[in-house]
Amino acid sequence: MSFTYNRIVRFQDTDAAGVVYFANVLGICHEAYEESLRASGINLKDFFTNPSVGFPIVHANVDFFRPMFCGDSLVISLIPQKLGLDKFEVNYEISVTKVVVAKAITRHVCIDVSSRSKQELPGEIIQWLQTNRQDAESAERRKSREIL
Repeated sequence: MSFTYNRIVRFQDTDAAGVVYFANVLGICHEAYEESLRASGINLKDFFTNPSVGFPIVHANVDFFRPMFCGDSLVISLIPQKLGLDKFEVNYEISVTKVVVAKAITRHVCIDVSSRSKQELPGEIIQWLQTNRQDAESAERRKSREIL
């Protein structure tokens, strides 16, 4: 995977059964997304505060394979992928001690904030997409060589 984000499950993330509440998984994925943007040099304050361009999520999906509990150390790996001139998606893989416990996808569309109309992705997002995609492909090639 191209970018990884480490996080401990907090008590506030869990439900009455003591497992991570399903909706909080998307919040955790969004934290990883924000951190990947920051790590690539994007100023988060400028990105999220009164921007002229927005990237609303138009689709989200999570598949759960095993429960996550308070105190678990999560590793969230993400790979963003350009889907067109005005959209991209981010694929997330959440692991606990190298076991995949969930996978998620968020799909984003680029819009002009004032008119709410679609527009082409700006250069900094295209660069973020390309960098993370190239890193992911390099990691996959290394992994396949290790298997051989």
